[in-house]
Amino acid sequence: MKADKYGQIVLTEDDLCNLFMDNPDIKIVNGLTETMIEFDPNLELDYIPALSKYEEITSSLEEFDSKCQSNWFMPKEYQEMDIAKWLLDQCKTEAELQRVGEELIMFQERDMFMLLKYLKYLVDTMRKNNVVWGVCRGSSVASYVLFLLNVHRINSLHYDLSIEEFLK
Repeated sequence: MKADKYGQIVLTEDDLCNLFMDNPDIKIVNGLTETMIEFDPNLELDYIPALSKYEEITSSLEEFDSKCQSNWFMPKEYQEMDIAKWLLDQCKTEAELQRVGEELIMFQERDMFMLLKYLKYLVDTMRKNNVVWGVCRGSSVASYVLFLLNVHRINSLHYDLSIEEFLK
């Protein structure tokens, strides 16, 4: 296994063979190989479409970074969900609606709606798989939206925490 100058991991045929021998049930989400390996077309292997041949990148590091940030590995249902509507539907009081609206404007100004969708997916996935995560982390507790997404368990409205502490 080796990494290119952009940090992409490139697998050799030996690496792939070792991965499959060590763990036959492995699910590859996205893999790059030095050479495309010929597989029997009659085999029904669900990880084959996830493998692609490595090609050297000619773009700048900034362009590569921007492209990577636009790729969110989450199911289509989360990518297409109306996260603003979902969050507003969670509100029970006028104060909650006001706060969520204020925060959504700030998240939108920073082009962070995909991040909110991903956080919804991440929390749902962790719950589904019984993964335990912390109660809170740093200034994120100032966000009522993150509280509604269950990223943390601190109700910023109850403690009168300003969103500006998080989204400066």
